Amino acid sequence: MANNASARKRIRQTEKRTERNRMRRSRVRTFLRKVELAIAGGDKAQAAAAFQGAEPEMQRAVSKGVLHRNTVARKLSRLSKRIKAIIAPAA
Repeated sequence: MANNASARKRIRQTEKRTERNRMRRSRVRTFLRKVELAIAGGDKAQAAAAFQGAEPEMQRAVSKGVLHRNTVARKLSRLSKRIKAIIAPAA
């Protein structure tokens, strides 16, 4: 256990930061789930719209240090590729 004031403060700060990061990571996962569901549904327009919402959220996680930039770049690239592969219904 922490024996001095600075160590106790660091523990408090770590707990707050961990909670914030957990919320950010959860939010990113929620947005990704929406994209995945839209892709599975085969609706290209809905998938693209969900992707547009997920992208800034993922970039924000990078800027906050929750996720690594290459991880987000890889995920965005793969999602984009899957959305482009959806065959648009004949109009």
